[in-house]
Amino acid sequence: MRKDLKEIAGQLAKATRLNDFIEYGGVAAAIETTNGNVYTGISIDTACSLGFCAEHSAVAEMLKNGEHKIKAAVAVGNDGNAVPPCGRCRELMSQLSRENLNAVIEVKNGIFVTLKELMPYDWKEDLEREW
Repeated sequence: MRKDLKEIAGQLAKATRLNDFIEYGGVAAAIETTNGNVYTGISIDTACSLGFCAEHSAVAEMLKNGEHKIKAAVAVGNDGNAVPPCGRCRELMSQLSRENLNAVIEVKNGIFVTLKELMPYDWKEDLEREW
């Protein structure tokens, strides 16, 4: 895992109020792929809950560049502290590749676990097809 991954995300975590309906950048994420590239994303929060998480934004950038295997990921809040991915983000990252279950995720400052450890009863384990 790159030592500067959290710093990269932290540079983007700047909550900005666009208008009465949208705030963005309260959380930023950085994903390092198994190829060594880093993709970033920011959260978008809307008044009617149509926004999305920073991890989803980073995954979209990763996919746009033809990659889907994650080595490490971190999301940080406005204060620069690591925050764990929500269930939706965990699920998205796990569905991209079975190998992503080995990705290292910083869930709190200095606390690292694998994605698999965040998903102990993964419903996909019983599927026979490879994803």
